[in-house]
Amino acid sequence: MELTQISPKEGWQVYSSAQDPDGRCICTVVAPEQNLCSRDAKSRQLRQLLEKVQNMSQSIEVLNLRTQRDFQYVLKMETQMKGLKAKFRQIEDDRKTLMTKHFQELKEKMDELLPLIPVLEQYKTDAKLITQFKEEIRNLSAVLTGIQEEIGAYDYEELHQRVLSLETRLRDCMKKLTCGKLMKITGPITIKTSGTRFGAWMTDPLASEKNNRVWYMDSYTNNKIVREYKSIADFVSGAESRTYNLPFKWAGTNHVVYNGSLYFNKYQSNIIIKYSFDMGRVLAQRSLEYAGFHNVYPYTWGGFSDIDLMADEIGLWAVYATNQNAGNIVISQLNQDTLEVMKSWSTGYPKRSAGESFMICGTLYVTNSHLTGAKVYYSYSTKTSTYEYTDIPFHNQYFHISMLDYNARDRALYAWNNGHQVLFNVTLFHIIKTEDDT
Repeated sequence: MELTQISPKEGWQVYSSAQDPDGRCICTVVAPEQNLCSRDAKSRQLRQLLEKVQNMSQSIEVLNLRTQRDFQYVLKMETQMKGLKAKFRQIEDDRKTLMTKHFQELKEKMDELLPLIPVLEQYKTDAKLITQFKEEIRNLSAVLTGIQEEIGAYDYEELHQRVLSLETRLRDCMKKLTCGKLMKITGPITIKTSGTRFGAWMTDPLASEKNNRVWYMDSYTNNKIVREYKSIADFVSGAESRTYNLPFKWAGTNHVVYNGSLYFNKYQSNIIIKYSFDMGRVLAQRSLEYAGFHNVYPYTWGGFSDIDLMADEIGLWAVYATNQNAGNIVISQLNQDTLEVMKSWSTGYPKRSAGESFMICGTLYVTNSHLTGAKVYYSYSTKTSTYEYTDIPFHNQYFHISMLDYNARDRALYAWNNGHQVLFNVTLFHIIKTEDDT
């Protein structure tokens, strides 16, 4: 299922979509981006800004009341000063009739009042500024309230719950999707850069939604150490949770983790090993009859990639070549417990000409190269036992792919691209199952 970012209105995105054979949209979820939820910094900043503006408005009201009170007091003082000034003039006109002492007292009072004149003028100016400031604060509050109403018409917690509900409904919708046909590959997204040019990394497609463990196997031979990380985030940061020392070295990079166990090709043999991570021991091992090994029928890049183990929506698979099929690819469905071959299909595609391959919904998709210009060139359906040549390009960003596997839970391709661990998104053509379908 392709995850497509669009912006019909900023702040919204399409979570997922599917189409029927006529191209009509069947299952589309459009929801606000997570950064609009109540826990997001932008939302908190907006609320904090509104609170600050409101607090500022209250402080200004208090300041305004004080200023008005002082202003009234100074106005009274101004009146008194004018009266005193008039009396003072009268006294000066008739100072010869008054005692020098009384004149001096009045003169001193007048001198004390003179500094209040610039204070009065300053209060007049401050009163105008405060009035203007109050008007600006009022306008700012209105603007911020409008912004909040525009992007937060709903209660944020309620909106978050609605998004979770939509995601649940989307998953229910996706469960009704039958196996799809590969239409497009987009990406890649580079998760990490580490290790040698060759290696494998993977998650378990049958793990629960809360279990996101990552396993990491560097190089294509001469190694027995599997590194485990609790999540993609831990994998990126290098926070390793556990290591496993396998009893045998592996061959190639085409391992798979399926239902809690690691399936890998034992070095210098056509033996498949099932190793339980929880039990820390081998649960089963079996020879893959007639399968070429040790660079007899590898992919084009070599690296003992003769036997490719993979999993999809249907189950566990082995892709390899035999002399009996003239070095062309053989597809075998395996019993995940006993590793017995339940059924096999012989194709006409030479294994040595394949860059890499992967299974989706019982169909094998083969790339024409592991280098630049790679594309999905050939597909073989085990359901109909038919093949077709395809032309689905994808971006080989780092020029050398040594591992390419589909994960049915993530609906993505995991790849090891020249020392870079990357993910490709896939678009599948689906048919919606109905209750009438058998």
